[in-house]
Amino acid sequence: MKAITLRNKFQTNATLVANDFIDHYMVQANGEFVKVYLFLLRHINDPYSSLTISTIADCLNNTENDILRAFKYWEKKGLLRTECDSENKVCALELLEVTKKNEAVSSIVSTPVSNLKSNSIPQTVKAPSLSHSTDLLRAQKELKSLLFIAEQYLAKTLTKTDIDAITYFYDSLNMSADLIEYLIESCVEHGHKSIHYIQKVALSWADRGITTKEQAKKEAHIYNKNCYAVLNAFGIKNRGPAASEIKFIQKWTDEYGFTLDIIEEACSRTISATHQPSFEYADKILTKWFESQVRHLKDVTSLDTAFQKEKGNHSSAPPKAKPVSRNLNNFERRSYDMDSLEEQLLNSN
Repeated sequence: MKAITLRNKFQTNATLVANDFIDHYMVQANGEFVKVYLFLLRHINDPYSSLTISTIADCLNNTENDILRAFKYWEKKGLLRTECDSENKVCALELLEVTKKNEAVSSIVSTPVSNLKSNSIPQTVKAPSLSHSTDLLRAQKELKSLLFIAEQYLAKTLTKTDIDAITYFYDSLNMSADLIEYLIESCVEHGHKSIHYIQKVALSWADRGITTKEQAKKEAHIYNKNCYAVLNAFGIKNRGPAASEIKFIQKWTDEYGFTLDIIEEACSRTISATHQPSFEYADKILTKWFESQVRHLKDVTSLDTAFQKEKGNHSSAPPKAKPVSRNLNNFERRSYDMDSLEEQLLNSN
């Protein structure tokens, strides 16, 4: 990835942060986003600074997607602007200073960027005006109600980490209050009250473009249908899937792209071979089918036919002749009645 070069014609030995940023933007922003903003501010004072998305992520102990989310957030707030080249790829980042009236007035840094798809960072969105106090109060009231509901589901007083996470869902991931409520409700129903687990699910939904409660319900229905179909195929009743079993099911459905009829066939063959449910054995079957480019159940039948044909060719081959042993010890030894032979010899005379 091409390096990001930060330049600034005014060099100082300090990083200046506008009071307006601290008073209005930092308070509402996720802590990780603030770190990214301050990191960029710090490096504009270094004319020899050369950065990539990867190095920024490493320095801040984040993922590259986290950095891109921060860019997206600050662009939405009007503190960051992107420029695209002739190939419609992002070629520069422009960090903007904000006045008390929330107007971007001066360009602080122009940062060349390469190898970023234009859809990785959306086009600049005009910063919302803080004069719209009605919208701000409504959002604060909605978030306060959401935090109260979360306490009821989690059955505890929320910690700062819990509050920060839920605020992050609402403010940074742009999740609606009813979607966040459904998120927490569904996680708790499946026995997961950890805010870290809930946050993983939230990020997964965001990555898959789930923005409404209806979409989330549809996703949950498919998830439950797949899991319980596999358990039923194995004859497992009266319990949900374990974490390790869910990983296998997600591998078969998401990574391999198998439909349920193929997975159920593998489960049936597993039971026939082992006489007990075994996700590991079924995984070997499905991995082999995946490597054989199975896409439909009829492809499995074709594989079976080809296997039986090859097996038949081997069985119809003439058996190899056994080598004749020349070991004299293999001859059958004869026993003689010496007394009878002697008597016959005397009588013949």
